[in-house]
Amino acid sequence: MRAEQITTRDLEALPLDSGEVDEHVDRIMGALETYGAHLAATPGGAGWLYVQHVPVRRLVAQMVRRLMALTAWEPFAKAPGSMTLAPYEGLVGVRSSSSREYRSYTVSWSGVAFVLGAAAPHNPLRSAPLRTFPAPQVAASATSVSGDLSSDVVALSWSSRHAATLLPVLEVLARGGRRSLLIDLATDAEERCPAPDSGEVGLCSPSAGLFGLRGAVEGLRPQEDSAVVRVEEHTVLLGRLVRLLSVLLETSGGCTQPSWRSVVEAEAWLDDVLAEARPHTLLVSNDTSPLGALAVHVADRHEINTVHVQHGAWTAESVAWPALHSRHIVVMGERDAALANAWTRHPDAEVHVLGQPRFDGLVHLDREAQRRFLAQLMAGAAGREPARIAVWACQPFGPDRLRAQANLLMDGLRRADGDWGLVIAPHPAQSADAFSSLTRRKDGPLVAVADPRIGARGCFAGADALASAYSTCGIEAALLNVPVLECGPAGERTLGLADHGLASRCTSADEVADALSALARPDQPAAQTMPDAVCRWRGSSAADIAHLILSRADATAAYPDPVHHDAPGADRTQARGEGVRAR
Repeated sequence: MRAEQITTRDLEALPLDSGEVDEHVDRIMGALETYGAHLAATPGGAGWLYVQHVPVRRLVAQMVRRLMALTAWEPFAKAPGSMTLAPYEGLVGVRSSSSREYRSYTVSWSGVAFVLGAAAPHNPLRSAPLRTFPAPQVAASATSVSGDLSSDVVALSWSSRHAATLLPVLEVLARGGRRSLLIDLATDAEERCPAPDSGEVGLCSPSAGLFGLRGAVEGLRPQEDSAVVRVEEHTVLLGRLVRLLSVLLETSGGCTQPSWRSVVEAEAWLDDVLAEARPHTLLVSNDTSPLGALAVHVADRHEINTVHVQHGAWTAESVAWPALHSRHIVVMGERDAALANAWTRHPDAEVHVLGQPRFDGLVHLDREAQRRFLAQLMAGAAGREPARIAVWACQPFGPDRLRAQANLLMDGLRRADGDWGLVIAPHPAQSADAFSSLTRRKDGPLVAVADPRIGARGCFAGADALASAYSTCGIEAALLNVPVLECGPAGERTLGLADHGLASRCTSADEVADALSALARPDQPAAQTMPDAVCRWRGSSAADIAHLILSRADATAAYPDPVHHDAPGADRTQARGEGVRAR
């Protein structure tokens, strides 16, 4: 016993087969559905596992990884034994993350022992940090609607990416005289919707305390029974697992992970809004996470058509739950259509390849102005402007993965031919503080950090290259023929642009250096045009989606086609110059 030891940190670092992890998670979620899907439902009939599937699935995945890590450690695999809890350790806690938007819940090792049957007389359900988190508040909207709420379309947003995707569509509808109501549910002030340009687009939010509600969910406190599910040689007690999962529903986690009390109140509020607005269409950019799934459920009860517009890039492994609930699903490219058809849950679902409204305005980007912005940023942070500048479009990874990606890029830049600098463009959900240590490296390239409100979307058009793991900005850069590097270890998911000849896949610093060195050569051929397989780009996606909404609102009515194919880019009023704020 003294010889065979391993720290939990080293145990968690053991390599796992992601495919096996997903298989176990799918099996456990199926077992939970059979065992406990009936235990709690909203007054409108939305079950807890339907609404909260995404956060539940993420926590289950954390538990599965810990169980598989035990099996992956050879001494335990040879002689499996029982586990003992650490006294007073919370069973559910939070992991470090660079994201402001998502709270990364995790099962502690004591929580793992608990679901395997260990007694836990002195262990609280929540860790101390989780017990002391302040309750989130709905961010105040820039404007609000008063009086008559009647609208043709009601749209739902709780993220800056949702707002940037949906607002262009609502503005097109407004130019045709159609009224819309955009509901802003953001609990992060940086994620709230900007004021619409048109008076025909109303903006409203629920009360500030909607996502600050906490409390027990009595139905999720089942008695101990013999129901189990196997994970390799481990036997997980389903009743105890449900008890752990109840922490997610009893804790206020903001708009992305609302408590059950918040879900019930949100349903009642949405019921009232839809009853008063009487729209023919509910428009969303996410119908899988709790609020999106709930909103589509409410709209279906009101017999309102539902339209989902893909707001970010998809890969087969990119979503926590491959399920789409809306009647109409708008995707960027042909490859997304195949995934949408596989993921859809609506019996009469239709998938439409209409591009991305956020990309319509790319035709108006001032690349020279964005280059000046990058040059000024580098000069201010590093003291001079390098000959070539790469932009790193970040994702809100955890600290270890963020550091690994930074090391890969910086080592590659340092080895590359030519004078390269790096502008770090935080994801809109990240804080620039997550990168403060990276700018102080003495042996690396010149580095500057852009304001998260600017992000990669506000500066990549002026770059000599864009690097990312799977940011949608990679697609935008490829649309404008900015060279793209898809960076990360072999086997780590990317957007797959390299599969279409639209990016360089870089799994090591040497490959980053080779790709950048090639770009510095004068005979480097120009990048290819983006194929429709990845994104249909005509500059009219917002207008095309508006036409879809109207044509499906009433199949017997003849609506004018709002699409203006002779004038690509529906929105010519939005600023597109240097340091464009991410929307």
